[in-house]
Amino acid sequence: MNNFQYYNPVRIVFGENQIEQLSNLVPTDARVLITYGGGSAERTGTLDEVRTALSTNGTREVFEFGGIEPNPEFNTLLKAADMVNEKNIDFLLPVGGGSVIDGSKFVALVASLTNEDGTVSRDQAWDALTGYCKNIDSAVDLGAVLTIPATGSEMNSGGVVNHSDRQAKLPFGNPLAFPKFSILDPTKTLTLPDHQVMNGVADAFVHVMEQYLTYPVNAKVQDAFAESLLKILIKEGKAVKADPDNLETRKNIMWTATMALNGLIGSGVPQDWTTHMIGHELTSLHGIDHARTLTILLPSVMRELKDSKNEKLLQYARNVWHLDSNSDTKQDDDSLIETAIVYTENFFRDLGLPVSLEDAELDKSAIEPIISQLEAHGMVKLGEHGSNDLTVSRRILERALISKA
Repeated sequence: MNNFQYYNPVRIVFGENQIEQLSNLVPTDARVLITYGGGSAERTGTLDEVRTALSTNGTREVFEFGGIEPNPEFNTLLKAADMVNEKNIDFLLPVGGGSVIDGSKFVALVASLTNEDGTVSRDQAWDALTGYCKNIDSAVDLGAVLTIPATGSEMNSGGVVNHSDRQAKLPFGNPLAFPKFSILDPTKTLTLPDHQVMNGVADAFVHVMEQYLTYPVNAKVQDAFAESLLKILIKEGKAVKADPDNLETRKNIMWTATMALNGLIGSGVPQDWTTHMIGHELTSLHGIDHARTLTILLPSVMRELKDSKNEKLLQYARNVWHLDSNSDTKQDDDSLIETAIVYTENFFRDLGLPVSLEDAELDKSAIEPIISQLEAHGMVKLGEHGSNDLTVSRRILERALISKA
C-alpha cells in the first residue's frame, strides 16, 4: 500500500425526511443561494421542502438560481457566480444531482475572481478551470441536498465543468470545495426517470473501477471495499430495474454511489481515469450522457490494457464475478478475463446502457475529433502508469466501435 493522507470533513445526513435538518445545518443568519437544474426539483416538491426548512429557526435571506445543465456549463455557472457577488451570498445550497453540485462548487471557487465592476472575470475563471482550480485559496461555503445518486460529488471536493464554446469538459478539485454537509434522502430518487437511475448505477460502478482496476499494491482494505461496492451495484442495479419502487434498494444504491468517490477506496492505491477522460470528450462533442460514455468505453479499456492490468483483472474476475479457471496457463487466464469483460458488458446491457460507439450511433469518423480534443486538453499521458498516449486512446476507441460480446 502506498503512503497517503485521507481527509473528508463532509457531514452526511442520510434518510427519509431529513431536509428539515437544513434549519440546523445552514447558519441562521446566512444569505443563501439555492442552485438547481431543470424543473424536477420544483415539480417534486423538493424545493418547497428546502424553502420551508430554511425559513425556520433564523433570519436567513434566500435567493435562487435555476437552470444548471446536466453537464454544467461554464457560462451559466459564471452567471450564478455574478449573482453570488451581487447579492452578497455567503452560503450556496445546490439541490439536485452531481451536475448541480459540481457546478455550485465551481461557483463557490471562482466567485472571488472579479473585475473592477464586481462581475466574475471570465478569463480568470477559465484559467482557474484549466489549472484544475488548485490555486484558488478562498471559496463560498456550501452544503448539498442530493436527489440523484451517481457522481459522489456530495462527499468530495472535485467536479467537472463543460464549456461548449471551447468544446471542453474539464475536471477540477480543491479542498475548499468540500460541502459542509450533504443531505441524502433516498425517497427523492423514487421520482427519477429510469434512465437517470441506470446512469447513476453505471457512473458509480466505473468510479470504483477507475480506482480499483490498476495494479496490486497489497491494499487489502481498499480492494475488498471496492469489490464489495461493485457487487452491491451489480445486485442492486438489477434489483432497481426489476422493482423501481423498493426504497431499501434505493437506499443502498444512494449510499454506495457516495462511497464510490469519497476518497476512501482511492487512498493509498494507484488510479486510472482513462475511461473518464476519453468519455468527457464524447460528451463534449456528441452530448452523450456522461455515464453512457463510460459504459461505451470501459470494456474496450479493459481489453486494450489487459496486459498492464492483468493481475487486477484476474482478481476482478474471481472476486466480483466469482469466476475461476481450471489451470494456471496464460491462455486460461485470458479466457477468464474475457469472460469477466463480457459479464461487465452484459450487466450494462441489462441496465439498458450502450457498450459501443455503434450503440450511440457513432462510427469511425468520430474517433479523430476525439483524439484532437484529448491532445488540445493535454490528455496525452493517461492511466495509472501515465503511458496511455494518443495512440493508446485511438486503439481504445477503435475497439469500442462495435461491441465484441
